[in-house]
Amino acid sequence: MSETEFVLFQNIIGGIETFLYAVCLTAFFYPFMTEKKERQGSKLKKILIVFGSYIAISLIGNFVPAYGWLGLMIVIILLTASSGYLGMNRNFTFFMGIIFFCIRNLSMLIVESIDFFTSRYWVQEKTLVEDIFRNASLNYIFIAAFRIFLFLIMLFVVGHRLGKQKIELQIRELCYLILTPIVAILFGNIIVRLWIVVKDDLIFQLYEQYPIFLGIVPVIAILFYAGILITIVSYQEMEKLQEEKKKHFIEEQQVHSIQERMEEVEQFYNGIRQMKHEMRNHLTNIKGLMESGNYEDMQQYLSKMDESMNVFEITIQTGNAVTDVIVNDKQKAASKQGVQFQSEFSYPVSDRYDAYDIGIIVNNLLQNALEACEKMNTGERYITLSGKQKRKFFLIEVRNSFDGEIKFDSNTNLPVSDKEKDISLHGIGLSNVKREVEKYMGDLDIKVKKNEFSVTILLQERRTENEY
Repeated sequence: MSETEFVLFQNIIGGIETFLYAVCLTAFFYPFMTEKKERQGSKLKKILIVFGSYIAISLIGNFVPAYGWLGLMIVIILLTASSGYLGMNRNFTFFMGIIFFCIRNLSMLIVESIDFFTSRYWVQEKTLVEDIFRNASLNYIFIAAFRIFLFLIMLFVVGHRLGKQKIELQIRELCYLILTPIVAILFGNIIVRLWIVVKDDLIFQLYEQYPIFLGIVPVIAILFYAGILITIVSYQEMEKLQEEKKKHFIEEQQVHSIQERMEEVEQFYNGIRQMKHEMRNHLTNIKGLMESGNYEDMQQYLSKMDESMNVFEITIQTGNAVTDVIVNDKQKAASKQGVQFQSEFSYPVSDRYDAYDIGIIVNNLLQNALEACEKMNTGERYITLSGKQKRKFFLIEVRNSFDGEIKFDSNTNLPVSDKEKDISLHGIGLSNVKREVEKYMGDLDIKVKKNEFSVTILLQERRTENEY
């Protein structure tokens, strides 16, 4: 193989590497910028934006000296600027770009030490020029393939970790997450510049001058990579903890609200008891009005009594004070909105269900149903609640009309809330429902059929401590 053929061969392999890196970048971004039900045309456009950005900037780099840093930044800036169209958080897009190029540099640093040994084993012992170029080409293929393979593994691990939890980054979180990758990129850039230094027509190679760096550089690169993973994991755990705290807070608020409402109902019941004692006086007053022939005043008196009695009325009886309060409150709210409300809910007779657990489930499901009906502009609006016990199981179902599309989170399989300010219902609310269901080793099933949204909950009786 001649020198000209060797240079051509290097350019071809370099072009293949560029293509593969562009494919890897696209695959890295793909899960975060596309959705399952998204149209294929929209997905293809997003893919072409990411893939084309890398290819175009890399091609320009072939004609511009000392282009590495500039090219890296241009690709990241282009992707960040396109984040809105890609359907990604702008800060998260920037973070993804930094991570990609950081891992590319780290994989290169690790493999370069191997290249130092293999190039000397295959090339140094050869004397003929053709043999030198041929073996150098074989070594080049081996190192390029190994570098891509290592890069794919490292990128897959990070991508898989990021895919476990969707991240919506703010500036502060972004700065925390990119600190280690940026330091790693700077370290890699310094090492690359020191690999071969020309001074006074003499060539100095870092690994020849300091052989200890053959081990130190890969170890530092691995530590940087481990640091990136640890940072991502610790951030996700911290976010998960904050999310759990938020869910727990909302659950506590719901329980507190139910308890306050029950106190009000208890006061109402006390009022009814008092009215029973006062009924004799009421009857005396009515009798006096009737004997005096003052029928108009008597009618007004009876109307006021009727109104006062309606205040204490519990129209839907569920068999439990907690669910009585919740279902009747939601029924009144539905009536105000002009929503048809039907209930066939009977609280389970078993004492192995906690009333507040059932209350949280019913409260969240009915609140979601009310909000879905409130958003409807046309069509019949209705909510149907049912709750039945079958042996050791308790089945709860809420069906309601709705108008629009439901998006599901790929990780939780729960609907994603479209509310910007209050995310406590479809987002956190159903998460709380799911958590309550898991207490009873139950199951949550969500179905969307035409213009009807239904949630079915199956609970099992909890065992006592003696039964475990």
